[in-house]
Amino acid sequence: MATRIAVVEDEDALGILLRYNLEAEGYQVDVITRGDEADLRLKEELPDLLILDWMLPGLSGVELCRRLRQRGESEQLPIIMLTARGEESERVRGLSVGADDYVVKPFSTPELIARVRAMLRRAKPEKISKLLTAGDIDLDRENHRVRRAGREIRLGPTEFKLMEFFMQSPGRVFSREQLLDGVWGRDIYVDERTVDVHVGRLRKAINRGRERDPIRTVRGAGYALDEQFCAIAKSPATGSMKSARP
Repeated sequence: MATRIAVVEDEDALGILLRYNLEAEGYQVDVITRGDEADLRLKEELPDLLILDWMLPGLSGVELCRRLRQRGESEQLPIIMLTARGEESERVRGLSVGADDYVVKPFSTPELIARVRAMLRRAKPEKISKLLTAGDIDLDRENHRVRRAGREIRLGPTEFKLMEFFMQSPGRVFSREQLLDGVWGRDIYVDERTVDVHVGRLRKAINRGRERDPIRTVRGAGYALDEQFCAIAKSPATGSMKSARP
């Protein structure tokens, strides 16, 4: 599952360069050239990390950063700010409005990518962890294996990606369109009803007998990995399930 990075940069050449190098690292990249357009798109869907230029048409990067930090949903969004301003006072200003890191142009692309990796390790450890766990389900990204209550579950490639996508954001409700973008990718056209088919296959594979279904259907909205299911922990001694909440 590719980590999503949004690049807000109005210099076409730099935007192309960043897209090329970040995609080579396995990231899914969206390049936006205007601050006001970025403001609208980030209200609809947040990336895992934002690379934001200081000077932008429509809305400055500084103002956009300030707005993002004032919204609850984007308060913790990792933001790296790019700017030609290298003075200490400007760096302080960029950090004071909410940027997590600050890179002065011209910059080394390998250095920027190293900063991206470091920030994702801190802010989004679930994106790089080899093992994801929710309730009694363990997903091993490296070996492409899923287990529930100790038994191995055989999933097709799409169902595995769906389960991984849900486990990265427990409790979050994803629309069918968001699932299509996150699992199938924006460059592939798939009918939204395909999501229902694959969620059905996933449920059939992971649920046995009277086991609790971890996938929650939210009528009119989409699907989510049930937070109450994720709050259930395995007893280390018996492997049985118990509530993780007091």
